[in-house]
Amino acid sequence: MAEEKGRRVKKTPVDGIGLIVQKIVTAKKVIFFTGAGISTESGIPDYRSQGGIWDKCTPVYFDEFMTDEQARIRYWRQRLDMEKGLQQAKPNIGHTSIARLHELGCLTAVITQNIDGLHQESGIPSDKIIELHGNTRRVRCMECKSLISWETAMAMIAAGKKAPECACGGYYKPDTISFGQAMPEQETRRAALLSAQSDLFIVVGSTLLVQPAARMPEFARNAGAFLVIINLSETPCDSICHVLIRDKAGKILEEIANGVEKNLT
Repeated sequence: MAEEKGRRVKKTPVDGIGLIVQKIVTAKKVIFFTGAGISTESGIPDYRSQGGIWDKCTPVYFDEFMTDEQARIRYWRQRLDMEKGLQQAKPNIGHTSIARLHELGCLTAVITQNIDGLHQESGIPSDKIIELHGNTRRVRCMECKSLISWETAMAMIAAGKKAPECACGGYYKPDTISFGQAMPEQETRRAALLSAQSDLFIVVGSTLLVQPAARMPEFARNAGAFLVIINLSETPCDSICHVLIRDKAGKILEEIANGVEKNLT
């Protein structure tokens, strides 16, 4: 055990996994909080990191999108570049391990910063997934709020609509949070409430730098939850967690799921 800022932080991966398994088996409300680090193992780039799309391109802010047609065209061009990394992506062992915990009755909810829809594809019901930054597989009209599929939007672009528009005159945009766009209120409130009600909160693959999503582990810890962080790099919450594991998400989550299944069968 290492002492850090007056709190006990366990950093031994093998012992840490055993403790996480024990906590999952006995916990009443288990929340997973996932970031880009779980999806990079499916071949999806971490767009914010060095060399990512936002390191190469100037992002289109939401107010630009809403007021400038050329900005909307540039936005859609960038989204098509991002889609190249999403088209072939499938859930990896990290996603399916969390889905196994759901099947075992050991998952209350997944709060995710990811927009790729891979948690749903892994088999977790949509009503157990809170998408703080939206989902790129949906496209929403900014005026009437109606939804169309990504495939429908692509057909419109192929037909010459460089920045697709709705029949109502509103602008279609992937149902994700852009730079400068407000976070979804309902999802953010629900995530904060569940975080504060959890007794086990597991962060996977997030640097916990993007607010307000990054406050969820703090809500959980301040309410007395057992806090676990599984991430390759440092996070601002490392000093307040109970178990800290620096390793790839898929490998560790598979070991955890195997341990939980063994304990329950």
